[in-house]
Amino acid sequence: MKKPSYQHLRRARLVLLAVALTLVVLTQIVPGWGDTYARTVYPHVAGLLSALSGLAPFAVGDLFIALSLVGVASYPFYAHFARKKTWIRAWGGSAEYLAWVYVWFYAAWGLNYAQAGFYERTHIEPVRYTEADFRDFTRRYVSRLNESYTALTAVDRDLLCRDVVEGYRQIAPALGIHAPSGRRLPRVKTMLFSSLASRVGVKGSMGPFFCEFTVNGEVPPSEYPATYAHELSHLLGISNEGEANFYAYVVCTRSRVDAIRFSGYLSLLPHVLNNAYRLLDSEAYAALCLDIRPEVMQLAQANQAFWQSRYNAFVGRIQSSLYEMYLKGNRIAEGQKSYSQVIGLLIAYEKSAAAHAPAPIS
Repeated sequence: MKKPSYQHLRRARLVLLAVALTLVVLTQIVPGWGDTYARTVYPHVAGLLSALSGLAPFAVGDLFIALSLVGVASYPFYAHFARKKTWIRAWGGSAEYLAWVYVWFYAAWGLNYAQAGFYERTHIEPVRYTEADFRDFTRRYVSRLNESYTALTAVDRDLLCRDVVEGYRQIAPALGIHAPSGRRLPRVKTMLFSSLASRVGVKGSMGPFFCEFTVNGEVPPSEYPATYAHELSHLLGISNEGEANFYAYVVCTRSRVDAIRFSGYLSLLPHVLNNAYRLLDSEAYAALCLDIRPEVMQLAQANQAFWQSRYNAFVGRIQSSLYEMYLKGNRIAEGQKSYSQVIGLLIAYEKSAAAHAPAPIS
């Protein structure tokens, strides 16, 4: 039996790539296909890839990305000088590899960007909140933040994992997110390049190629639980950053563990202050800051100073620009501003909960 030639294999590979690219594009543009992927395909893909990557004690995705960058840049020179290929064929090899990586990214996780948004999944009505709505929300938030304060912010990692996973299982049916499945708890990994991540202000990430989530090894204890819950929401199929902040906040603030609950409230503080600075006059903003417990403000300022001391403005600007283009290219029109959408989501969520609460017995 005649063996297929290299040209036949290459042609078949390119045809398969073209079909895969077409399916990825169609899933992003055909109504309903993204939801079908998120509901029926992604949970199985995530389960398989997470189980495989979980066998390694390090972040497989981080290593894969680093090696891919080196390989894509160096392969054309190897192919041209060592294998005597033309420059067009040499660079074409790298281009084909990137196309396969593109398909892998979207098939493994990225098509979650094409699913319906928070309001469609939860059937909660969006609201255009007024200054009065924001003031009311802020008053209640600051009170809860102050009450939740604890000086002991370190949390046992196994306890954190069990508590947050149980929290997601409780809210999943009503709030449009997959519940963690199986008896094995999802395994968080530490970023391979935590120091580099700190230079661009990244506290955690979702590794889409192997469905593993990571947390920067330099994250302060008070921020760790909320960061963990945020990144776990991505593993559970949430792509929008504002939604991930919402789920992390809801899960953490429901916890019975003091440090986890406080971390959830603390995680919202920068977004509250940013919105307050934009919506309130200077006197009201100053009064808001004074209402916050001094120990909380000191901790928040210490965390901010910590990250600023590690931030590299030049590298950070490059990363920020690339990430902005990435988000907008994946239907997040607000780009990095989407992180602060969490305030609007919470106000809408609380209004919906209040509207559907049972009437008091007279």
